[in-house]
Amino acid sequence: MRLVPMITAILVTLGLYLAVFERDALLAFARGADAPAPAAGETETTAATAEPAAEGIRVVALRSKAETVENAVILRGQTRAAREVEVRSETSATVISDPLRKGAFVEAGDVLCQLDPGTREAALAEARARLTEAHSRIPEAEARVVEAKARLDEAEINFNAAEKLSKDGYASETRLKSAAATVRSAEAAIASAEAGLENTQAGIQAATAAVAAAEREIARLTIAAPFAGLLESDAAELGSLMQPGALCATVIQLDPIRLVGYVPETDVDRVHVGAKAGAELVSGERIVGAVTFLSRAADPTTRTFQVEITVPNADLAIRDGQTATIAIASDGVRAHRLPQSALTLNNDGTLGVRTVGEGNLVAFLPVKLVRDTPEGIWVTGLPEEVSVIVVGQDFVTAGVKVTPTWREADK
Repeated sequence: MRLVPMITAILVTLGLYLAVFERDALLAFARGADAPAPAAGETETTAATAEPAAEGIRVVALRSKAETVENAVILRGQTRAAREVEVRSETSATVISDPLRKGAFVEAGDVLCQLDPGTREAALAEARARLTEAHSRIPEAEARVVEAKARLDEAEINFNAAEKLSKDGYASETRLKSAAATVRSAEAAIASAEAGLENTQAGIQAATAAVAAAEREIARLTIAAPFAGLLESDAAELGSLMQPGALCATVIQLDPIRLVGYVPETDVDRVHVGAKAGAELVSGERIVGAVTFLSRAADPTTRTFQVEITVPNADLAIRDGQTATIAIASDGVRAHRLPQSALTLNNDGTLGVRTVGEGNLVAFLPVKLVRDTPEGIWVTGLPEEVSVIVVGQDFVTAGVKVTPTWREADK
């Protein structure tokens, strides 16, 4: 009772084998061709040497001429603010200003947070008073130096006189020793006076530094916007205590805005700084800009190169973080626009098209896909002018004679 299913299975297996592995032989048999099918593993190129069928197979062919098409680099990326900064406090104090709300536009220098000065004004006044006092000590210290030098001159005169009198026997040795001691004492007085002058000058420098520190501390009480932009967060609330490093507000600059994407290794040589670029946001809005940065180092994980495109955004309509499809202009290439259905594979699995050559013989030409559009696909790798089979290409192989019906390319 199982004989019939076994016979059916054998017949189905035989049919699949003939349809898959002996397709060319079956086609030749269906055409009544005398030439044998190509041997197993033989490509369509070698099959071109086979004897063509006596009667050509009818196909529809398209006369195509190459055109110059822009070969843009297509990327996925996102918008990013030109600048973004978290403005933080540098000192401890209480906020005494009303907060600005997020979304508000601020100019460079606008006050974001004003802090309570406390005793800082008094500390500045004290530092300035010490500086004035230090300056007032300079004349006294300089006068001491002058006085010490005058005493040294007097002591040297007395010593010289005592030395001459001692040589002539009119002065004792004790007087000479006393004059010499007076000279050394005057020299020590000069050194002491000069040291006092240096100390006074050091006091001036210390007082000046104290004044600068007090002024800097007061300047830190006013936290201002570093550049024009939008507040991404509310400013610190009135009465809140700010510590060093506490957040006052976040400011972002959206004009111009940047588009950031990553170029694969295979396309990085086609992208250049200054090249025109466009993008389409997920909202459908299209924007145009220029490439302003191309990374020289690849990302160690993805092996891609970061590219940045600067786009004007005067009305601030483009937001930070929006997804975009980016197209960067590259050098144009000569390509053919064909119906997508014209693509086929040869026995080796190579993507290409079958064409009508001299003597109406079929040839297989490999192609490279450049762009896919609603009107058709753009491919390279074909001659400047070529006749591509668009109907019936899957029923013929290289070297087979065909009878083409011509169809002109759509304009």
